[in-house]
Amino acid sequence: MAATKIGIRQLVEFILRTGDLNAAVNSQNTALEGARIHRKLQKQRGEDYEKEYYIKRTVDMDDEQFTIEGRADGVVIGDELFIEEIKTSDPTFDELSENTKTLYWSQAKVYGAILTQDLDFDRVTIQLTYYQRPTDAIVEKQQEFSRSELKKFFDELIEEYEQWLKLRSDWRKERNQAARKLEFPFPEYRNGQRDLAVAVYKTILTSQRMFVEAPTGTGKTISTMFPTIKALGEEKIDRFFYLTAKQSTQHVAEEAIKLMSEHGLKLKSITLTAKDRMIFPEEVDVKPEDNPYMIGYYDRIKDGIKDVLLNENQLVKDKIQMYAKKHMLDPFEFSLDLSLFCDLIIGDYNYLFDPMVYLQRFFSTEDQNNFFLIDEAHNLVSRSRAMYSAEINQDAVIKVQELFKKAKGDVDSKQIKRRLTQLDNELELIHQAFSEQSEEYMVENNPLDALEKAMLNFNEAGREWLPKQPDNDLTSGILDLFFINNKYVKISEYFDESYRVLIKNTEAGINIQEQILDPSPYLDASLKKGRGAVFFSATLSPVDYYQETLGSSTGLSLRMASPFDQNQQNLLLTSYIDTRFAARQNSLPQIVASVAALVDAKEGNYLIFCPSYGYLTQIADAFKELAPDVKVAVQTNQMTAEDRKAYLDAFREEKNGTLVGFAVLGGIFSEGIDLTEEQLIGVGIVSVGLPGLSIERKLLQNYFDEKNGHGFEYAYQLPGMNHVLQAAGRLIRTNKDRGNIVLMDQRFVTSRYTNLFPRHWSNYRKIYSVTALQKAVKSFWGR
Repeated sequence: MAATKIGIRQLVEFILRTGDLNAAVNSQNTALEGARIHRKLQKQRGEDYEKEYYIKRTVDMDDEQFTIEGRADGVVIGDELFIEEIKTSDPTFDELSENTKTLYWSQAKVYGAILTQDLDFDRVTIQLTYYQRPTDAIVEKQQEFSRSELKKFFDELIEEYEQWLKLRSDWRKERNQAARKLEFPFPEYRNGQRDLAVAVYKTILTSQRMFVEAPTGTGKTISTMFPTIKALGEEKIDRFFYLTAKQSTQHVAEEAIKLMSEHGLKLKSITLTAKDRMIFPEEVDVKPEDNPYMIGYYDRIKDGIKDVLLNENQLVKDKIQMYAKKHMLDPFEFSLDLSLFCDLIIGDYNYLFDPMVYLQRFFSTEDQNNFFLIDEAHNLVSRSRAMYSAEINQDAVIKVQELFKKAKGDVDSKQIKRRLTQLDNELELIHQAFSEQSEEYMVENNPLDALEKAMLNFNEAGREWLPKQPDNDLTSGILDLFFINNKYVKISEYFDESYRVLIKNTEAGINIQEQILDPSPYLDASLKKGRGAVFFSATLSPVDYYQETLGSSTGLSLRMASPFDQNQQNLLLTSYIDTRFAARQNSLPQIVASVAALVDAKEGNYLIFCPSYGYLTQIADAFKELAPDVKVAVQTNQMTAEDRKAYLDAFREEKNGTLVGFAVLGGIFSEGIDLTEEQLIGVGIVSVGLPGLSIERKLLQNYFDEKNGHGFEYAYQLPGMNHVLQAAGRLIRTNKDRGNIVLMDQRFVTSRYTNLFPRHWSNYRKIYSVTALQKAVKSFWGR
């Protein structure tokens, strides 16, 4: 295993930081401005100035190696040694706390300690350059240090950190021993499970990426985790991340760890929960300076971490909150700090891939000790586009203007109101240009620099103004606009040939979107923060599509067979139904008759998936007229959590008769739900699931047509087919499940679609009439 990496900033802050937890607005959300200012100042330096100078020192302790590493903002190596550390923030330099100044200097002193020894300098001049954002004021402070005093400072820092290194080292030995002894937690492997486990292990050994299509029932969670833990025990890696799009999948990962722990596994795992669900109720709408869980946070954090590490292994929301309450710590930040000491981090995709919220503590540099397991990977295609896109609606600005009017001049707000007016003026100029042309939208291939500048100016004014104001509707509205602007400006930094600016007129006024069409290079860059990755899902076909769109075109691939008997399901393709938009009204009677044919053959529960809410309503209403005595459940577009639960509970209740549920293809009921045995005995899917026509899809199609000639497939066909496969996958969840799947669209019988079918669909049958469908369904049930 490579030496464990410890960031110099991380080391300094962990040992020396004291006092309060800062406001979220001053954390990662301002990093983009700080980076821009760094680059601006670095460009002003001389030719001998080396920016972002990489520095490292390997420390041996208890038969283990730890690499202390970081990047100095600037270094000049000549007759004398000069190191510059640049910091940006909002207060004046004199207003900074003494601890903040100590942290700034200490980080630079560690750089100096390493470089004076490595480069054999007796002394070094360290310059702290402080840039105050709101005023653009620059303060430069210099100190000179000898090599001996910096060595003493560094050694004392490491000595204090040593207890934490030893704690980690002792745990790693215990973890590794248990992992080596761990047996597969089931009496035997299911069909294909051992092959998957071996493939995952080899992927780790060879530092590669692999795409696995693992149909329902293959046990993909345990089959990917088990070999990864084995590699962990052999020190091929030091930690791994289980990343997914849904809480339900995270719970499956937690249960797998719990199961293996009952068989001897010793692993420190943590599930990261979104901030709004993690913080205590009493923290909501409380300013950091008034929040008892943030006041003095860094004075208590080490005791809290040690308490958890000595007493717990599997950290989930309730347990983290329990210790956070005990030590008076903000539970969300506490979970992030605890994660540094864990072997497994379970969480959402955004912790690795999202440029706004990725975990800087793990992913600021590449680290071969990290490995990624990416579950339900088909979801990452659309999720990543959302991560790297941004938008602003003009009504967000108008809302703040109206809030200022309601304030009636009770606040000192001249500067921020002026910046707000400038932002509104920029949006109005765009609106006017848009109004002068007859198209429903405008597309630009270049970023809107003037708009971005107005956003930046507003945010700078807001950052200075907001901390001085009480919490009210006005400050809440300004904060909302602040974050909208912040993401838009951040995303503009990535703007390249794969981006388009899309301008539309909506009910909310002018809407401006920075749309990424191909985020694959940025996903690739994120994946390089680790040794490798395994992407897996029940639906990852065709694999080359997912490899290309997820930034891993040279990745390995494995397509597993279904563990279930093909004869458990009866797959029927109707060649007589045309669901293309122009033909939908004419085909409605055939669809309703086909649904009736499916459900009349046997009492039980059925799901009918439709391509849109509008079409769903038409089909459901027509079916209720045809079969008024059949119980029907209809998904709506305004369902609450209680409504969704009631919808599913209707399928899980024991009862006689038939229940037909109508749901949207690609919606919440078409993926990630388990209705086993008699809870579901038939699925009907109306249409091939093509996304609706839109300018966004047209841009995607044009982009990929130019890039690889597969625009229609990438923009429409493959996303739609994935929805079909996921919906059909609701039927057979265990070896006791049986039922019919009816695909209601004549396009399914063409090779363009049958070529995309998984192996366990090879026994499909083409049906040419409603009468033939009735016979085929009844025959399956032996009637």
